[in-house]
Amino acid sequence: MSRYFSYLNTAKQIVSDYNGTIPLAAWLKNFFSNRKQMGSRDRREVAQLVYQYYRLGNACKNENIDERFAISIFLCNGKSNELLNLLKPEWNLSIELPLNDKMSMVKGFDSLNIFPLIEAVAIENEYKNSFCKAHLFQPDLYLRVRPNKLEIVINKLELNNINFSQITATCLALNNATKIDQILLLDKEVVIQDYTSQKVAAFIQIVKEQFNGINQTLKVWDCCAASGGKSILATDVLGKIELTVSDIRDSIINNLRKRFERAGIVKYRSIIIDASKELNYFKNQKFDLIICDAPCSGSGTWGRTPENLVFFKEEQILFYSNLQKSIASNVIPYLSKGGCFLYITCSVYQVENEGTVNFLLKEFPHLLLLKQELIEGYTLEKEKRADSMFAALFKNS
Repeated sequence: MSRYFSYLNTAKQIVSDYNGTIPLAAWLKNFFSNRKQMGSRDRREVAQLVYQYYRLGNACKNENIDERFAISIFLCNGKSNELLNLLKPEWNLSIELPLNDKMSMVKGFDSLNIFPLIEAVAIENEYKNSFCKAHLFQPDLYLRVRPNKLEIVINKLELNNINFSQITATCLALNNATKIDQILLLDKEVVIQDYTSQKVAAFIQIVKEQFNGINQTLKVWDCCAASGGKSILATDVLGKIELTVSDIRDSIINNLRKRFERAGIVKYRSIIIDASKELNYFKNQKFDLIICDAPCSGSGTWGRTPENLVFFKEEQILFYSNLQKSIASNVIPYLSKGGCFLYITCSVYQVENEGTVNFLLKEFPHLLLLKQELIEGYTLEKEKRADSMFAALFKNS
């Protein structure tokens, strides 16, 4: 009994001290590193309590900290819980009930309060409750199997008794705690990439079809490359390309180079530029595809970083919206005639998505919108417990 109350007291200390200025995962890593006496189970139990606490977002925000912890344990778990049995035994008896039934037992609970500024999210009202409720659970781990590696990957998973489900021909879903790097060759055999992020492949396939029959190696620029996941995806879909990657910091490009080495991508150009400022680097060079996986609020991924449900500030949306417009406006002039611009965010806020699309169509009347979609990952079915993201594909007509 004392062990579980010790977990709770430590978790209460954490949420009292943590202010959201750095990612919770990094903060917890530092917190635990200074407490060597805590074993792996202790750290896991405390971290789970903290993450579940933040999964409530702004729901029940007027309740005291003990009540909020009890509510979060009740709603975020589906099996009997020792700590909840001590705090609210009557709730523990009902913990296996459907989520909607459990929510009705919590006085004043409104799932729409979980997500900040839900009114600014471009999801039909009838689905907003499902979207908000999904944040009570951590999304699954998704793998994208690289070309010609499916049989190898499945054999390794089965040999190691790893449970998985095959969502598509190239997408596998696993428990989010699976230590996959000990079994598979990351980036060579599989890429850790969310289910919805993998669906961007459909947009890149459209690009491939636009150039079908044209005997040329496509020139591709990933202008906000980050870790290079979209570049690897483009390589797998398009085949041989002339690839340029850029980002704002040297450390980002260095990490990308290491990942490309693992992925077997050796022919590319990497540069450090700030695409939000006026560009003079490329002069007269043009690209057949520009991928802009733009900096954003990340609101479509808050199921993995639920601290943002509490600490995100409304003014950040305007900041990111302006940044996205600047980047897109600066790189679009480098599109070739008939070239495609792929705009991506992991946001669900309309101003960052459809708002930017409308801005670009107005500013660049020669652009033709081929496809746009808020790629939903918020349904509670097991096979789609994923992030949400947005993609729009334009053609330079």
